[in-house]
Amino acid sequence: MAASPGPAGGAAAGAVHGSGPFGLAFDSGLEIKTRSVEQTLLPLVSQITTLINHKDNTKKSDKTLQAIQRVGQAVNLAVGRFVKVGEAIANENWDLKEEINIACIEAKQAGETIAALTDMSSLNRPESDGQITIFTDKTGVIKAARLLLSSVTKVLLLADRVVIKQIIRSRNKVLATMERLEKVNNFQEFVQIFSQFGNEMVEFAHLTGDRQNDLKDEKKKAKMAAARAVLEKCTMMLLTASKTCLRHPNCESAHKNKEGVFDRMKVALDKVIEIVTECKANGETDISSISIFTGIKEFKMNIETLRENLYFQSKETLSAMLDALLERTEDFTDSAYTSHEHRERILELSAQARMELQQLISVWIEAQRKKTKSIDEELELAILKISHSLNELKKELHSTAVQLAADLVKYHADHVVLKALKLTGVEGNLEGLAEYACKLSEQKERLVETCRLLRHVSGTEPLEITCIHAEETFQVTGQQIISAAETLTLHPSSKIAKENLDVFCEAWESQISDMLTLLREINDVFEGRRGEKYGYLSLPKPMKNNANLKSLKPDKPDSEEQAKIAKLGLKLGLLTSDANCEIEKWEDQENEVVRYGRNMSSMAYSLYLFTRGEGPIKTSQDLIHQLEVFAEEGLKLASSVQAFSKQLKDDDKLMLLLEINKLVPLCHQLQAVTKTPSQNQVFLKVDKSITKTRCIMATLVQLLSLCYKLLKKIQMENNRWVSVTNKDSVDGKT
Repeated sequence: MAASPGPAGGAAAGAVHGSGPFGLAFDSGLEIKTRSVEQTLLPLVSQITTLINHKDNTKKSDKTLQAIQRVGQAVNLAVGRFVKVGEAIANENWDLKEEINIACIEAKQAGETIAALTDMSSLNRPESDGQITIFTDKTGVIKAARLLLSSVTKVLLLADRVVIKQIIRSRNKVLATMERLEKVNNFQEFVQIFSQFGNEMVEFAHLTGDRQNDLKDEKKKAKMAAARAVLEKCTMMLLTASKTCLRHPNCESAHKNKEGVFDRMKVALDKVIEIVTECKANGETDISSISIFTGIKEFKMNIETLRENLYFQSKETLSAMLDALLERTEDFTDSAYTSHEHRERILELSAQARMELQQLISVWIEAQRKKTKSIDEELELAILKISHSLNELKKELHSTAVQLAADLVKYHADHVVLKALKLTGVEGNLEGLAEYACKLSEQKERLVETCRLLRHVSGTEPLEITCIHAEETFQVTGQQIISAAETLTLHPSSKIAKENLDVFCEAWESQISDMLTLLREINDVFEGRRGEKYGYLSLPKPMKNNANLKSLKPDKPDSEEQAKIAKLGLKLGLLTSDANCEIEKWEDQENEVVRYGRNMSSMAYSLYLFTRGEGPIKTSQDLIHQLEVFAEEGLKLASSVQAFSKQLKDDDKLMLLLEINKLVPLCHQLQAVTKTPSQNQVFLKVDKSITKTRCIMATLVQLLSLCYKLLKKIQMENNRWVSVTNKDSVDGKT
């Protein structure tokens, strides 16, 4: 049997490769290279800006001239790499070849112009008097930089179109094979087609995983993660549901069960294409319009504008906004599961908000008539009062939803109803089936309603989408469990029918487990404990019953390979010690640069322990995950150092940016290594990964040392300035 698609995360998806229309490994490699070179160019553009803003009247020391020349050369080299990738994409896509090649030629010309204008090698010679450089032709550098940005953007946009076409083509292949699977009625033929389907789903998972990682919009990223989670879990369901249908072709409940899986997969495939192409389905509702917390946030922003402008809003608009907002609280007050105390408190706070809006409006009208200090104070007080009431309402709604969800998850944690359904199935007990199917339907309705309430108080769009995903999963999976249980009850001795019911029950249990994590996320957001981006709960986890996925075992290299890895690891261990020594010098241990540096050092130490067969990293999959996180942390460090560089003078800034440009490409190269298929050469992949990590750590040590020195320099200059200012102040008084 073919493997179902791996987890929706880029690491797992990237570990599996198939052959697409142009060869999947090559295509994804292009995408990685394009992204890597794009991110390498961005800091270089920042350096070009520094060059353009370089003061003409400053002393042109040898150090400055060398730094300027290195920047120009680095830009030209990065452009050269970018052009090669662009040309490779063009050769594989004839319909876009001409457009891409023109943009590549423009980029190449711009890179060469920048390199020529920053060539300082002959500036001090007598014959260089007429030489055109950055100092004599600043306009030329500006034009070249603009041309470079324009042409690079064109190539990236065209490459993006190529990736979208690949995803659409891959989706179409999956749909075509699904149609064949729906119609097949021979078990042998089913096995062959499902094998092809599995390979196509792996390809689709890989392409969409890369796309998900590239998405900047957190809302789209969460939607993509949810759709991919559905596809991953449904692949296993499709296998067992189809096998059950083939074994029991005249069973109506088996056909109903199978159709449900196919329908859900088709919807998920359409959702992925909708996200990728940015084409909304007709009549799609914007989820932000139905979230109470979002409504409260927008309402408060509107009333706060009254402090600046009394005529910016109309009274009717604010009244309508509050009415719409409070109407949504009926989801809580009308719910049979909301306690009497919570219901009364929500109604009380809603009435109070309405009353305080009327008070605000009367003060607002008065303020429009006459402008006095007392009226301004009354208006401020009215704004604060209604804001406080809405905050209290938010707390009450959050408490209601979270308490309901927590109690429900706790109550159903032992999955008594699912166990009873399995038992009635193998006993062939139709009366018992009807009883427990009714209980599961009640449980499903309660979970669906709780998810709707949680969506109102989730606090962020990604978490809203996760709540919607959970709601849909309970709604669909509940019905499918009942149809699978009915099939087993009608055929109690059928092993495949039992396996099918187990798979659907497992999906239900997994979603119940995810609810606990979702509750923690919502609480963290509400209490302001989470400032970072969220991982998506909709990312699938490996399923216990997935017979198609082999368990990962620790990889054991031979003695010679082990010795080589141990030697590499020893050097890495020494570098972590050097990094820790540099970190200890810093007085502010909460500084971003220190924080990211410390994280990287800690991860590098775990990698060192791995080379000795110790520590938390046990398998090659663990190693790949750790390396991906390490590379991401390196890129975050580069961003922090780049932000710090804005405080520096030109020469120091150039020196620091050059160090950053060593780190960024290394991190991208490490990411590329982790995504490259090992093809049974695990040792080679580990060898490359540890070597890249070593290079990154060596650069980190240099960066930490340089940042520390430059920070001390800034502090000394600031202290000197304060000292001189104080002295002047004392002299003036004397």
